[in-house]
Formats: sequence, C-alpha cells, structure tokens
Amino acid sequence: MNIDLIIQPIYLISAILFILSLLWMGHPSTARRGVFAGIVAMLAAIGGTLFEPGMNYTWIAIPVVIGCVLGVPLAMVPLTAVPQRTALSHAFGGLAAGLVGASEYYLSQATAHHSLSGFEIGALVAEVILGFLTFTGSLMAAGKLMEWIPTRPITYKGQNAMNLSLLGVALLAGVLLVIFPTWWFLFPIIILLALAFGVLLIIPIGGADMPTVIALLNSYAGLSAVAMGFVLDNKLLIAAGALDGSSGLILSIIMCKAMNRSFTNVLFGAFGQVQASSGAVEQRTVKSATAEDAAQIMSAARSVVIIPGYGMAVAQAQHRVRELFDELGREGVDVKFAIHPVAGRMPGHMNVLLAEAEIPYDKLIEMEEINPDMPETDVALIIGANDVINPAARHDKSSPIFGMPIIDADKAKTVFVIKRSMNPGFAGIENELFYGDNTLMLFGDAKAMLTGIVQALKE
Repeated sequence: MNIDLIIQPIYLISAILFILSLLWMGHPSTARRGVFAGIVAMLAAIGGTLFEPGMNYTWIAIPVVIGCVLGVPLAMVPLTAVPQRTALSHAFGGLAAGLVGASEYYLSQATAHHSLSGFEIGALVAEVILGFLTFTGSLMAAGKLMEWIPTRPITYKGQNAMNLSLLGVALLAGVLLVIFPTWWFLFPIIILLALAFGVLLIIPIGGADMPTVIALLNSYAGLSAVAMGFVLDNKLLIAAGALDGSSGLILSIIMCKAMNRSFTNVLFGAFGQVQASSGAVEQRTVKSATAEDAAQIMSAARSVVIIPGYGMAVAQAQHRVRELFDELGREGVDVKFAIHPVAGRMPGHMNVLLAEAEIPYDKLIEMEEINPDMPETDVALIIGANDVINPAARHDKSSPIFGMPIIDADKAKTVFVIKRSMNPGFAGIENELFYGDNTLMLFGDAKAMLTGIVQALKE
C-alpha cells in the first residue's frame, strides 16, 4: 500500500485547519474555535508524520516526554508572563529549525546517497540563519520583557554597520557553501554568525518596541519552517510556515502602523533612550483623588471609557475591572473599553486579559473607533497605561513618540489615572496627561484601587 495515500490527505486536512484557525482567531467571538482548530491541525500533522516509513518511535517518544515536562509548566504561567513565554516559544521553534538544518547538512556530508542539490543547500542555509537568529533574538526579547537585561536600548558606535556586516558575511558564506558544498568548515561559521546576529539585533531595541519585535521574530520562525519544508520535501511544513511567517509579518506591520513607525526605526532607531521630556512638565504638580471620589463621579456619569494598560496586567486586576463594569452597568452608566493596538507587552495583550474576565466582545472598541467619541465621554479611566495615551504624541515634535496614534483620553471631561507612582512608562517618556487640568491621579495598586471603587459604588 502506498503510504502517501494516508499521509498526504492528513496533511491536506491539517493545512486547511491551520488556515481556518488563523481566520477564526481574527475575531474575539470565534477565537476559541480558532485555537481548537489549530490544536487539531497540529495533532493531525504530528499523526501524519508518524506514518512516515523508517520512524524510530523510541527516539520520538523521548523528546516528546521531555517537551511535555518543559511545556506544561510554561503553559501555566500567569497572563502577565505570556509575552516572555511567547518569546521563549519562538526561541524553541527557531532552535528546532536550526538543529534540523544542521543535522540535514552533516547527514548529507556523511552519507553518499543523501546528497543535497544546490537549491536544497540554499534553503538549508536560509533555515539555519533564520532559525538560530530567531533562537538568540527571542531569548534576548524574553530577557528584556522579564527585565533580566536592561530594557533600554544598548547601543555603541557603528552598531548597525557591524550588525549588517555580520549578516552579510553569513549570507556570503551561505552562497559559497551552495557553490562548494564540501566546504563544511563554512557551516559552523554560518551558525555562529547567526547566533551573534540574533543577540546584536535585539539589544539595541527598547522594551517599548517588544510587541513589534515578538511579532517579527514569529515571522522569522515561520520563514525558517518554510525553508525546512523545502529541505525535507514536506509540503505541510511549507504551508504552515508560510502562514506563520506571513501572519507574523502582517502583525508587525500593524504594530508599526499603530506607532507611526517604520521597520527600520524599530530595528535600528534605539527607541527608548529618552527618559523624560522637557523640564517644564516636570515642575508642574498633579492632583490626586480617592477611590470614593472616583466612585462618586463615575456613578453620576452617563458614559465611562476604560483604557487598560500593562499596569492592569501586572496587578492582575482584570476581574476587578469586570466587577466595576457590572456595578456601573447597574447604575445605568454606558461603559466601553478603548483598546490600543500596542497596549501591553504583546499584540492583543489587553484583549486576552479582558476576555479572561468575560468582558462582552462588543464593548472592546479599537482606538480609531473610540477616539471620535472621547470629547463626549464623561469619564476616562486609565488603568496602568502610559505611552498610548500621552498627548505629547500629537504636538511635541521633540518627543520620540511624536506622530504615534494615541487614544484621546485627555479629551474626556474627567480623566482618572490609576498608577503606582509618577514613574514614566516602559518607553521611559514622561506623560503630560498626568498634569492635565481635568486629570485626577489614583495612586496605588490597580487591583486594590478598583476594589475600593467598586466597594464605594456598592455603598
């Protein structure tokens, strides 16, 4: 019996499910279905691969057990750690692609009947470069997100030229390897250059740009899978990798557009070095309020827009937000949520947190849709957001975020900002909104402050 009659239909079904998974995950109401479709697609892909002739199931079982032992704890992290866990997942994916590429090359050198064509060696070089730079780059991104390494850009003179030179030498070595396949000494050089390039690519990028970087590294991992598919002659790997790579690239473009930045500015602009804006803002004072003050004003409002940020994630306050939403709803207040594309530490971070708290999907409004309503909004409640609501982006040409689209929170009649202190956000930029005439600061932990507001509303 031709085993391909079993494997290829399974691969086809898996590819279709991967496509449907991406389609369904494009909207909150179908996201769960999309995740389930992706899981089924991956299980089908693994199952189809196990039908391949010559499989050593013992050597497959051992890494499966190791992967489960490592993967289960990684899946149990709190939502605040999901961005760095995602970066680690990209690192493992890149490492897997790089190791498969290395094994294929050395197998071709050791086995006469396993020779590779020039095209396959070219694809293998691309796989190894993309895989290993994704590995070290993702580790650096995770380190910045966990603040194990400085979140600020680490730069030095001639850095961009050196980085591009490293990549250029790796590509040149790859071209030589295609022309002279027996020059095996070039292969470890390519691997070392790719590993170094991954580190040097990420360290000059500030922590505020990590959402875009994560999406871009996801794209690199997908492209390495595409190259792996060509090397292994596996059509499913090509299809799945192309979906992964293209979706990561599209998401990166969306992130850049949301920040009014270019790829080159994100990768080479060293954004985040500026720690504060002009001294004129620093000399101004802020007005603070209590939870009871906020409850009284919000209960009398007709409309409240809640703007979540990373501070909500750190405090794990999303369920308190849901309580506030319910309590204001009972008071007859129209409550909506304004979502900025780059709020948090990863794309869709706020959507995930609010979905966990079962906030209705139709209450999550994107920035472009909510901004026209902000001048008519009675209260804007900001929970741990900083850079995505900074008015300096609209008028201060000296600010690094000038031109970045923001949520127009300052245009609301009253603005409450829940924040632990006056320290600047992840981008290291002072926020002039905190000094606004219509702004009241609610200093403290987001969960504790929201609990106080909800309790005051009930009383």
